Amino acid sequence: MPQAFAGDAAWEAVLAELTERREEFHAQSYVPPDFVARLKELGLFRASTPAMFGGEPMPPPEFLRAVERIASVDGSTGWVAGFGSAGTYLTCLPLDTQAKLYADGPDVVYGGAMFPVNPVTPTDRGYLVTGRWRFASGCMAADILSVGIPGDADGDNRPRAAMLRPEQVEIVQDWDVSGMRASGSFDVVVDDVEVPREWTFIRGGGACVDEPLYRYPTIGYQAQVHAAVGLGVAQAALDFASRAGSRTGVTGAPPLADRAYYRTGYAQAVAAMRSARAFYYEVTEEVWDAVASGGEVGDEHNAMIRLSATHLAATAAQVVHEVCGFSGTSTIDNSHPLQRMRQDSQVPALHAFLMPSMYDAAGAVLLGRPPTVPGFR
Repeated sequence: MPQAFAGDAAWEAVLAELTERREEFHAQSYVPPDFVARLKELGLFRASTPAMFGGEPMPPPEFLRAVERIASVDGSTGWVAGFGSAGTYLTCLPLDTQAKLYADGPDVVYGGAMFPVNPVTPTDRGYLVTGRWRFASGCMAADILSVGIPGDADGDNRPRAAMLRPEQVEIVQDWDVSGMRASGSFDVVVDDVEVPREWTFIRGGGACVDEPLYRYPTIGYQAQVHAAVGLGVAQAALDFASRAGSRTGVTGAPPLADRAYYRTGYAQAVAAMRSARAFYYEVTEEVWDAVASGGEVGDEHNAMIRLSATHLAATAAQVVHEVCGFSGTSTIDNSHPLQRMRQDSQVPALHAFLMPSMYDAAGAVLLGRPPTVPGFR
């Protein structure tokens, strides 16, 4: 299990509470506001708020290790905690808008549902927004939400995100899934709400805040955050397999750790996971060092971020699958701890930011060609 933040009393208390309550969260399909408030106490929801608005921007390597640590206890809660990084999107808003957003403090929980992009009616002030959007992770505890609307020439026709207060949004609690069940990624519905233009932004567009974190690749960072969740889940699976090695099966056969196939499978899984994890954090540290020293982040840096995150998510999912395979028949039981880990580990690898097409896009950039998927940069 990852040791990041081990020994910190505040962290240990929150993680102990999560261990006790994770079944509650999964039963109701979301992490409730009172526990998100506990994550706020750890500084996770001021970790991407600009310092100029009272935030305490956290270097990406540190934030990713925090997400990994939480996800090693519960993948869904790690997924929700990861949205503490999503404030990097919000720096695309005008500074006056950001000042209003953070007027009550820097610990703002932001949830978004970008797709499907729904048409809007232009108004003198902005846009009249109506529609239904999917995958609004963490929306039950969000202080502010956004939904996807069509782009325009000002943003190279990339979709815009329109910001809404929770009372302007209906949450449809229809999240019935096998993986990341407690992420609360419900549908949201908006009915004829006018959103001023200054409360919209291009996701991944240029930041209006000149601080180091906002020079780090925005979309790539979000891909890394999702991959960190898969990493935490895989680390938990390996930790379980290590403890289970002393178990004797119902047939009376030798303990698992005395069987060659179990030892071999476990060793191969550890090697794969640690290799992918090392690559991922090596790239993160390298790019952050470049940003923090005032250097330029180029296309190759971005490609390496996307490549290492995609590779990590895929490796994590495969490792959990393999751990289930060498752990025996008992893992098919829905109550078996590895069953949830298997289901949760698949979700990051299926995310649009981490799908296999990212290998092709990264390879193209590293070979001096344009990326092959939209929104890669």
